[in-house]
Amino acid sequence: MKHYKTITELHSGNLWEAPQHPLLGLVGCLSGCTLGNQEFTTDSYIIAFKKIKSGVFMYGRTQYDHDNGCMFFTKPRQVIEMKDLEFEERGFMLMIDPDYLNGHELFKTIEQYGFFDYDVTEAIHLSPKEEQIIFELHEKIQTEYLNNPDEYSREIILSHVSSILKYSQRFYKRQFIDRSQVTGKITSKFNEELKKYINEGNFEKIGLPNVGYIADQLAISPRYLSDLLKQESGKTAIELIHIFLISEAKNLLRIGEKGVSEIAYQLGFENASYFTRLFKKQTGMKPLEFRKTSLN
Repeated sequence: MKHYKTITELHSGNLWEAPQHPLLGLVGCLSGCTLGNQEFTTDSYIIAFKKIKSGVFMYGRTQYDHDNGCMFFTKPRQVIEMKDLEFEERGFMLMIDPDYLNGHELFKTIEQYGFFDYDVTEAIHLSPKEEQIIFELHEKIQTEYLNNPDEYSREIILSHVSSILKYSQRFYKRQFIDRSQVTGKITSKFNEELKKYINEGNFEKIGLPNVGYIADQLAISPRYLSDLLKQESGKTAIELIHIFLISEAKNLLRIGEKGVSEIAYQLGFENASYFTRLFKKQTGMKPLEFRKTSLN
């Protein structure tokens, strides 16, 4: 797999003109874009808009309608892979070296945008009005990028980048709602995977499931899963796992056949004390107290 350490290397490796700034690159991604059939990583953030003319692009690893354009975001060292795709001429790719953000609020806040941790397959699919907003911001960045830079250029460019990120956050919220209508509630599928996990005895054999494991079973990235769950249920993936575990623990305590340590082990906890602390946090009482009240 090819790795590009600098934006200049990325431009050179794809036969593009040299970037106007060593820490910032902006290219139009035309139908002949050489990124269409390769796998690579970079040390830069990438914000890209592409409109697909033909080929298969996967969304959440399921085929998606591509009549409109899509945006995706990658962070340094994230693998970028797209195959057998042909793009329409309207598109762009903005590459930002982390050093370009030094001293700007985006240096810290860019990490707060979860979509930089999504898979490339989990792109935003924009409506025509949303496309217009993004292209207006792109044109403003392009104007500053191509014209003679001065002491205001970097601040102006990053202000427009910040606007793209904020709008993208809004567009993702809209897409989460649309996606749940198309594919069903992700929270239900999440709980189904937990039930399957416990029925197969994996709590005892493997231990507590992590978000990455369940995300893999659902064929989406962990961060994307977490954001979908938060949008649907108002709770994080970890919180939902804990709710599920405590629900199972309550059933086992009511049955009364096993002690607290045995139940903790059956549910994948390394020790009974951690299980007891979590149980009390969720219910307001210790496991034995719950058993006593439920039997009375």
